[in-house]
Amino acid sequence: MTAPTPSNPVRVLLVDDSEMVRAGLRTLLGTDNSIKVIGEATNVATGVDSAHRLKPDVVLLDIRLPDGSGLDACRQILKQTVDSRVLILTSVIDDTIVDEAIRAGAHGYLLKEIDGRGLVNAIRDVAAGKSILDPAITARVMQLVKAAGTGRDAFGSLSPQEKRVLALIAEGCTNKEVGMKMGLSEKTVKNYLSTVFEKLHVSRRAEAAVIYAQGQKR
Repeated sequence: MTAPTPSNPVRVLLVDDSEMVRAGLRTLLGTDNSIKVIGEATNVATGVDSAHRLKPDVVLLDIRLPDGSGLDACRQILKQTVDSRVLILTSVIDDTIVDEAIRAGAHGYLLKEIDGRGLVNAIRDVAAGKSILDPAITARVMQLVKAAGTGRDAFGSLSPQEKRVLALIAEGCTNKEVGMKMGLSEKTVKNYLSTVFEKLHVSRRAEAAVIYAQGQKR
């Protein structure tokens, strides 16, 4: 989406079963006029229905919900509301769940300990097309990546052009935006990205972005 402004705010749907958490988020986000809470839901069923009906820019979603997993809600929301983006906000930090969240298509994973300004910035970034991981989560993603038999060594196998594509993806660019910056067709970018994912043994942009960040530290 275009840069959020008071006249064009990021439209956010809150999905959390805790009334106190929702009230706190409403109050916090209400202090920033570039973000607007357009709805709330307390479980998977109402979350999916509200997302389909309201079509928010960002769904702020907890993992633990009374009628199922927020990850199930994530999959259903992204299937039914393709233009919405999902940002997990939870107190759960578990390797398996982090992996499942990435595979479910979540665009970000934050812990509830995050400060208010950090959350506001994360919502804006996710709405703009970037993938966001809490610093504590990044370490776990790297462990998952290494367990899959890849990492910085795999990063070194990429060609200069593939690294440039990956760098732009890590910045949050869409395939179309990468193509415009590099003078390539969207189909060519997609083919490059497919090769990059294959070389890195990953299937998600967030995983690839973490490997890129680690590769830059070499």
